[in-house]
Amino acid sequence: MLDLGLSGKVAIVTGGSEGLGRATAERFAREGARVAICARRKDVLERAAGDIRGRTGGEVLAQPADVTRPADVQAFVDATVARFGGVDILVNNAGTSSAGAFETVDDQTWLTDLEVKLMGAIRFCRLVIPLMKARGGGRIVNVTTVGGKAPVARSLPTSVSRAAGINLTKSLAHEYAAQGICVNTVCLGLVKSAQWERRAKGGDLDAYYREAAKRVPVGRVGEADEFADLVAFLVSARAGYITGTAINFDGGMSAAI
Repeated sequence: MLDLGLSGKVAIVTGGSEGLGRATAERFAREGARVAICARRKDVLERAAGDIRGRTGGEVLAQPADVTRPADVQAFVDATVARFGGVDILVNNAGTSSAGAFETVDDQTWLTDLEVKLMGAIRFCRLVIPLMKARGGGRIVNVTTVGGKAPVARSLPTSVSRAAGINLTKSLAHEYAAQGICVNTVCLGLVKSAQWERRAKGGDLDAYYREAAKRVPVGRVGEADEFADLVAFLVSARAGYITGTAINFDGGMSAAI
């Protein structure tokens, strides 16, 4: 059995109420980490925290927060430190898909997308990096997309904000490697998530995934648990020589390595 060395670590997962974030939080809890999750919807967040506690027996702090509001981010990090004493792991997962043709995307859509996906990650990193330095190191995983490397038509503003997230990852990896802080990004392709469920609009979700899978070389859509396994390894003690990487989690779909 591969010991990831996560027992007793303190992990923050943004967008942790459902989908990929929830799967990651549960994976961490199973490994013995103490987990703090945030999202905007209090009822969904608290239900997820209760389910994770019940399924793993782990310690889970749940507090509503909007990553576009600096005061919410500060309050959530403060609550995590008050409860668990520090932060070892940060997964910046909060975000939604926003994609359209260039001429249809107005200023507010651009600004909102950058606030959620880029500035949200920046705010969390700014607060937790000093905490990680005080503990002798840490792990950060920024969740982006393969479109940040190889954008396609009508993928704005997401492809731009995700490209900025990839750049942020590399910049922080260089700056904080000497302090024992490893920073990586997972670039998503087609992965099962609550966002895809909402796009199906109550239709046949399995049929929706089968159709989407035609675009994926391995012939299927990725699973949230597979994503969580990858993230758990990247934040583990076994991944201490991996930093500044942008790992495609896309079944071979992207044209970019």
